[in-house]
Amino acid sequence: MKIHTRSNQWLAAIISGLVLGGAFAPAQASSHREAPFLSNAPKVDGTDFYMFRSYAPNRAGYVTMIANFIPFQDPQGGPNFFQFDQNALYEIHVDNNGDAKEDITLQFRFKNTSKHTALNVGGKSVMIPLINSSTISGVNPASLNVRETYTIDMVKGDRRSGARTRLAAANGGATEFDKPVDNIGDKTFGGAGGYETYANLHTYDIAMGSCGTGRVFVGQRKEPFYIAIGKTFDLFNLNPLGPEVSGNRNDLEGKNVSSIAVEMPIACLTSGSEPVIGAYATASMRQGRLLNPSPKSGINNAVKEGGAWSQVSRTGMPLVNEVIIGLDDKDRFNTSKPVDDGQFINYVTHPVLPAVIESLFPSAKAPTNFPRTDLVTVFLKGIAGVNQPANVVASEMLRLNTSIAPTMLAAQNSLGVAAGDNAGFPNGRRPGDDVVDLSLRVAMGALCVLTGQSDALKVGCKPADAPAGGLALTDGVRKTAADFKPVFPYLNTPLPGNN
Repeated sequence: MKIHTRSNQWLAAIISGLVLGGAFAPAQASSHREAPFLSNAPKVDGTDFYMFRSYAPNRAGYVTMIANFIPFQDPQGGPNFFQFDQNALYEIHVDNNGDAKEDITLQFRFKNTSKHTALNVGGKSVMIPLINSSTISGVNPASLNVRETYTIDMVKGDRRSGARTRLAAANGGATEFDKPVDNIGDKTFGGAGGYETYANLHTYDIAMGSCGTGRVFVGQRKEPFYIAIGKTFDLFNLNPLGPEVSGNRNDLEGKNVSSIAVEMPIACLTSGSEPVIGAYATASMRQGRLLNPSPKSGINNAVKEGGAWSQVSRTGMPLVNEVIIGLDDKDRFNTSKPVDDGQFINYVTHPVLPAVIESLFPSAKAPTNFPRTDLVTVFLKGIAGVNQPANVVASEMLRLNTSIAPTMLAAQNSLGVAAGDNAGFPNGRRPGDDVVDLSLRVAMGALCVLTGQSDALKVGCKPADAPAGGLALTDGVRKTAADFKPVFPYLNTPLPGNN
């Protein structure tokens, strides 16, 4: 919606915009541009969500959750680089009783403040066109021309009407936290390695109440997801039956991403005797937006937003919207909540992906068990005895059994539960878990094979139902936990802009 107005008509226009906002509330998308709308709004495009028992030394009593946004960031993204949207609401939701409704929500709001840094040029003070005026070190130095900060609210119950607490630093009680500027380049941060020293100053201990103290880091990281994107979407123009490490290019290797990483004590997340939690990340925008034809000097004065929050991005289990939800429903899926996922059930019980794979590779026969109860289990319920809540309501989210001890870095298997590493995907998701290979295999019936004739995993199928269920399907790209940091926030230093 675009309303052209003179500056003295802004109030009337804003009121009009709020009333008409419902007509603007568009269906949107998440996960690396895979749905139509968010290709136009990358700042609120959620790319991936991770959740796992912390495996850094002496942190086994904690759960780490990482929500990534703003995909395909080129390191040399100046002069503005990749700030979070200060008109948006970024959230991580936790369901700790299996009813498909959020019980705990962490809400992040951002603010960008210009310092109006200026230089004397020929006797006139002129504001600089850059985000920094010289080298950067420390938190909020004078050389940083734009300060980006954020607040964290923890909501118990419904995300909009529940009891709300503004979280504060464990030391000093501050409620506003600085986000490090993106990795502009090595010279800006004093040489190679300087950026990580600077970024580490922005990890904060957070008081979580009587359940303990957590940690938070918000900032740019090297893109952790790995996949041969180009070949995959070119009608699987690769050898899915070839070696798991084939030399195929990870098309995200040269990109960065913006991360919201939180580490919380398990006691802050679980409820009663139920050890399994489910979680997912969302981003929301205001329903009304007005374009200002004559913005005043300042950051983000070109628009005015208001009205109720409208969820526009949703990310839980990996690759759901990319390879399961039909094209016409991708935007709708991202505006929905898990409790309403019954409307998408046909995409899970009668999936298209296996039929597509069989049409391209006839030797990979699609499963024959319909409805696909095995996919309902892994995507909507969790696996019995691994990460399924006792009173689960079928809904799509990432689920983690917090009673399963973390696997230390050196012992982690990238194929997770399928390879006997029950601390890995689909019991949560760690950075090194190969969710592309695993999702391909599960789609082709791997659980029907793993469950055996007795259906030990209770997925409702048998090996005979999945002729290709034992095939080691792959995109040929593989990383391990050793490719990532061994400590919080686990994701690697972003690539510098001079690279």
